[in-house]
Amino acid sequence: MPLMAVTGSTLVLAAPPAVVPPAARTVPAAVPAAPAAPAAPARAGAGRGRGRGGALGPGPYRRLFALPGTRAFTAGNLLARLPMGMFGVSAVMMIAGQRGSYALAGAVTATGLAATALVGPWTARLIDRHGQARIALPATLVAVLGSLSLVACVRADAPAWTLFASYAATATTPNTGGMSRARWTHLLRGSPAAHHTAMSFEQAADELCFMLGPVLAAALCTAVVPEAGTLTAAALLLTGMLVFTSRRATEPPVSPAPRRGARSPLRALGPLLLPFLATGMVFGSMEVTSIAHLGALGLGSASGAVLALQAAGSCAAGLVYGTLRPRGLPLCLSVMAVMMALPWAAAAAGSLPALAGALLLAGTATAPTMVTAMSEVHARTPAGRLNEGMTLAVTALMAGIAVGSATAGLAVDHLGTTTAYLLPAAAAALALPAAAAGRSLRRPSDRSRVVPTAGARDRP
Repeated sequence: MPLMAVTGSTLVLAAPPAVVPPAARTVPAAVPAAPAAPAAPARAGAGRGRGRGGALGPGPYRRLFALPGTRAFTAGNLLARLPMGMFGVSAVMMIAGQRGSYALAGAVTATGLAATALVGPWTARLIDRHGQARIALPATLVAVLGSLSLVACVRADAPAWTLFASYAATATTPNTGGMSRARWTHLLRGSPAAHHTAMSFEQAADELCFMLGPVLAAALCTAVVPEAGTLTAAALLLTGMLVFTSRRATEPPVSPAPRRGARSPLRALGPLLLPFLATGMVFGSMEVTSIAHLGALGLGSASGAVLALQAAGSCAAGLVYGTLRPRGLPLCLSVMAVMMALPWAAAAAGSLPALAGALLLAGTATAPTMVTAMSEVHARTPAGRLNEGMTLAVTALMAGIAVGSATAGLAVDHLGTTTAYLLPAAAAALALPAAAAGRSLRRPSDRSRVVPTAGARDRP
């Protein structure tokens, strides 16, 4: 399952913080092609077939990382992205452990989520305007200081308001996944197939980070000290960002200030944000329902491992999807709606192995959906404001997670966990008409910016 990073108050109160919805799940754009060999950046179509002598040519991912500088900036970005799956869980475990209140812990992390929704698009706009290194590194320093302040306030038994203020300061954390995708978009412009592969890799990386992050955070907080998770996450974020921003050769050029009257990303994306909101509801409701269901069976300690299966399924599907032609968003949402009904059937059957398998299969539908949806974001976002557009999409996704978590909590309390498993499928079905409406409302100027995807040939 994709999102396991941000902890909403409902989720925190429902069960121990084994897994947290992903806050920073950013997703991609459209699709270009990578070089067939390090020396000559041939377009992506060449390399999928057979080379001389009938031998298979290099795979799409190998060709992708043959581009100079891509391995270095990817390594730094992954290092900085892993903490996105750690901060929420670490904060909850630290605050609840020291203050004895999950309600306080949930309120603090919910405040951080709200602050991120407000500050994130502004940070992304500054990155588009002034460059990644110039803005992202100072913004990261502010976020790291906020994390250190949170640790100090918890240790010193400072007033509760200091916890809210400290955690709110972490809202300046840049959209690390979005910046990496912006670099791929810059490097692979004009090569749709390779860009699609890069975006699929980025989605798989998101899934991996949000699968490993909560597990690492929980292990540090329980095996070392409650503050270890937050301190480690802050160190990884700063180190990874230093490595990432130091690779200046692959950084996209800055964009000039938009002219007066230019269309904003918010207006350009418009109804497309509704499918992101509904997809976030899928993630939030699935996690809360699964935690509550396993808790009711006396298997609360297995929540993290079982939910990690959904993230594993999504990670694997993302890598496979990168080798295939991209599909339309309505088709991906339809498949996701069907797959999200599988956990309900498994829960009704009362079988834990069946539920684990159903979550694994349900996860395979999420990465293709997110890759395709972010391709739409890339196609509609005005030129030079890609980071801002992707951050707006992530903000809608985060809002959906919060709504889905709250709705699932109410459903669990009043209808039971089995019935609550219908919510993810219902939310995915709700995203379908929203996606269709968004496509019908796309302006001609938007269509002209779409990068060729399915069926398109790469340039010679």
